[in-house]
Amino acid sequence: MRFAYFALRLIAATCLWISAALAYEIEDHQYYAATPEVSVLRIISTADRGVFEPIIEAFQTSNAGISVDYTIVSATDLMQAIYTEGASFDLAISSAMDLQTKLANDGYAQSYVPQRAARLPDWAIWRNQLFAFTQEPAVMVVSDKYFKEGEAPKTRDALIALLRENPETFRGRIGTYDVRRSGFGYLMATQDSRTSETFWRLTEVMGRLDAQLYCCSGDMIADVASGKLALAYNVLGSYAASELAHTDGFHIVELTDFVNVMLRTILIPSNARNVSDAQTMVDFLISLRSRADLVQASGLPPIDTGALRDNPALRPIRFGPGLLVFLDQLKESKFLRSWENSIVQETP
Repeated sequence: MRFAYFALRLIAATCLWISAALAYEIEDHQYYAATPEVSVLRIISTADRGVFEPIIEAFQTSNAGISVDYTIVSATDLMQAIYTEGASFDLAISSAMDLQTKLANDGYAQSYVPQRAARLPDWAIWRNQLFAFTQEPAVMVVSDKYFKEGEAPKTRDALIALLRENPETFRGRIGTYDVRRSGFGYLMATQDSRTSETFWRLTEVMGRLDAQLYCCSGDMIADVASGKLALAYNVLGSYAASELAHTDGFHIVELTDFVNVMLRTILIPSNARNVSDAQTMVDFLISLRSRADLVQASGLPPIDTGALRDNPALRPIRFGPGLLVFLDQLKESKFLRSWENSIVQETP
C-alpha cells in the first residue's frame, strides 16, 4: 500500500513535466477593484489572502487605478498553471524556490532590473528574473499541552532522542508536510537531506510513530494549538508567528543546529500582459523591509542581512542550479521512494 502513494505521485510528476494534466486547482480567489479602474494586475500566488491582503491594499493606495486579481494556489499548481498550461498571469509569487527557479531557467520569466535592486543582496536576485522579498525560516511548533516554554528539544539529535525514548507519548501526535502534495514541503525536505544526515533518521523515527502528513502549515499549526499534535516539524515560520499573535496553545522553536530559510520569490511570467504594473509591484515588494507597518500586518519577514549575521544557524537557501537537482525526474522519484519507505510505515 505504501508504494501506491508513490505511484500516484510519480504519475502526477510525469503529467507535470511531460504532458498536459488536469487544470490547476484554485484554493482561493479575490478581486480587489480600484475605483476608477485603469488597469488590472493578475497575480497567481501561494500566499494566503490574510497574509497578502494588507500588501495589496497598500500597493493600491500608492498606485491608484490598479485593480488586483489575486489567485491562490499551491506551489505545484502554480508551476502547472504556468509551465504546463500556459495560464496568463502578470506576476507569480511562490514559497517554492526550486519550482520558481525552474520556471526562470526554462524561459518562463521576463528579465527586469528593479528600481530598488540595490537594496537587495546579490543572493536575493537571480538573473534579474527572480527576486526574493522575504526570508522565512522553517521552524518547529510545539504544543503547550506537551511542552512548557524552554523544554522542547533544540536540535534534531535531541528531538530524535526524545521521540525514541517516549514513543507512546508521541505516537500519532507528530505532524509534518506530505512532500508529495506540498511544493514547499518538498523543498524543505530536500534541503534538509542535503544539509544533514539527521534528516533520514528523523524521518524514520517519525514514520515509526505514525506521523500525520499535511498539505499546509496552517492546518499543522491549528492541530498543535488544539493539542491534537504535540509538535509539527518544518512549519513555515512566518505563518506560525502570525498565528501566534492571536492564538494560544503553542510556541515556536528555531532549532539551533541549523534553520533552513526560504526566500519567497517573485517573477514576471514570459506571457504576462500587464508588464508595467507587474514591474511596479516587484519594486513595491522589494521595498517591504522599509515598511514596518506592512511587515507587521502581513507577518512576512523581509530580507534582512543583519539577522543572518546575528544568528549563524540561519541558512538561506541559495538560488542556482543546485535547486534544480531534485526536480530531475529520476532524482525526484528516488527521493520520494526513500521518503515513503521512511515515513509511510505499515503497522505490524
